[in-house]
Amino acid sequence: MRLRLPHFHGFTLVEVLAAVAVFAIVAAIVFGGFSQTMRNRAFVEAQSERVHVIRVAMDRMVREISSAYASIHVNPNPQLVTMRTGFVGKREGRGSRLDFTSFSHRRLYRDAHESDQNEISYFVTELSDDDGRRVLALMRREQNRVDEDFRKGGQVSTLVEGIKAFELRYLDPIALEWKESWDSTGGPEQNRLPAQVQIRLVVPSSSRERAEEVYATRVAVPITWALNHAVYNP
Repeated sequence: MRLRLPHFHGFTLVEVLAAVAVFAIVAAIVFGGFSQTMRNRAFVEAQSERVHVIRVAMDRMVREISSAYASIHVNPNPQLVTMRTGFVGKREGRGSRLDFTSFSHRRLYRDAHESDQNEISYFVTELSDDDGRRVLALMRREQNRVDEDFRKGGQVSTLVEGIKAFELRYLDPIALEWKESWDSTGGPEQNRLPAQVQIRLVVPSSSRERAEEVYATRVAVPITWALNHAVYNP
């Protein structure tokens, strides 16, 4: 009696090549979808982080400008002047610049010999980004002590990098009109502060449908007259 062994058919070369091709196509589709998902996730996270940075910067400017003040008390002897306050806004270079004194300083260390008074500036300058490109940036300067020149000194930090425009306007509470500049140290605005400050920040848009995005707000300034501690109102 002769035994018959089962006959196994193998894959032909054509079948193997076809299977490999199908597998490669499926893998490419899966990998492409996964890569696109990761790119979309990174894009959304980057945009969310940038919006957060812009909103934090806007909120900070609102808080600090709302605490702005000026004082008429200055030593008449120029040699003895150690502290000078003011609120000066103007167009400078690539955007608006604002220098002012404020009650917005926050002490970071317990028992530090610092008060709530400080000097603050906002201005636009040109920086190099991570790719070496020249971009505009909104900068902030702060000095935690008010000295004889409130427009200089202190430390400078970047608020928002990669902007297109930074514009400020000032509402005159007497004339009831918006002005492009303000100077509490002289002229018609001497010893006065604006009733409101309009902030407008323009940044490039990440959407292909729009070229730019605009963030705008208004700040009310409670102290519109320079402080005068010598006046007594019974």
